[in-house]
Amino acid sequence: MERKLKIGTIHPDLGIGGAERLIVDAAVELASLGHNVHVLTAHHDKNRCLEETVAGKLRLFAYLRCIFVALCVLFLWPSFDVILAHRVVFYCHFPDLLLAQHTTVLWRLYRKPIDFIEEITTGMADMILVNSKFTASMFTNTFKHLHAREIQPAVLYPAVNMDQFDVPHSYNSSESYSYLFHVEKNIELTVSAFARLHTLAEHALQSQSLTEATLTIAGGYDNRLRENVEYLMEPRRLAERERVSHRVNFITSCSTAERNKLLSQCLMNTLEAVAAHKPVIACNSGGPVETVKDGETGFLCNPTPEEFSLAMAKLIQDPQMASRMGGRGPEACC
Repeated sequence: MERKLKIGTIHPDLGIGGAERLIVDAAVELASLGHNVHVLTAHHDKNRCLEETVAGKLRLFAYLRCIFVALCVLFLWPSFDVILAHRVVFYCHFPDLLLAQHTTVLWRLYRKPIDFIEEITTGMADMILVNSKFTASMFTNTFKHLHAREIQPAVLYPAVNMDQFDVPHSYNSSESYSYLFHVEKNIELTVSAFARLHTLAEHALQSQSLTEATLTIAGGYDNRLRENVEYLMEPRRLAERERVSHRVNFITSCSTAERNKLLSQCLMNTLEAVAAHKPVIACNSGGPVETVKDGETGFLCNPTPEEFSLAMAKLIQDPQMASRMGGRGPEACC
């Protein structure tokens, strides 16, 4: 008889981003197999979270401070059969050391012990996973002492539930180009490229399809974080300066159902596009190089508005090509 386990998993801030999606999907799958899953987190807002965390599918413990979470784990440790935590099985999406500020002497002094502790404690994990070969190289270049100890992360690409997306409807020239918004993404590049479609329309035979296209920017947004608030303001201002604000729609913190509907109805996309049978336009660096086949499942471009706008125009003016590229995505990745 298969033994059912009591499993604890820790995530500091249980919001609606890609890392949270991975944690929640894994927890839900384990729960569906009959295991007793507990999620411990330092912050959980019922108005800004993944639906599964409030639907009774998981046992969620929200605490005010990460240190309190750590103390709870220590106290409950004997009662769990398996602990999925950032210091036992550590899934690294990007080294925190590279995301933190080191611009002034005070900041560097403040970060020095934290950076040291991050590297030491990361090396204590039984297994270290990263989400791409690109992140693996960043991990190696950042944690040089771990590299000297021959501690190497293994690549485990984030999983996507292929069954959650609707069958994509037929393409036509009035589809919208959809981009999932996130604070680390280069949204300004997308807006600038979209604005250039008007220039391209003046030299294209099917100019109407380019001038009528719309841009949807959607995804996770947390107004508690100043960088989120500031980053969203800039692409909005840019859309106004480029005189395309009437054709650019910003959707912050959409639900899973709303996100899936956007993916199903758009012409092209970036994140999770493969599962939704959509072609991808992405920069020819980092993780997309590993998942996008240039000219087959989408386009890999230099990070310039000129190249991105040309790729957009190709898919807008040739919906059949967009459909073929989107259909090849799941086969190319599976």
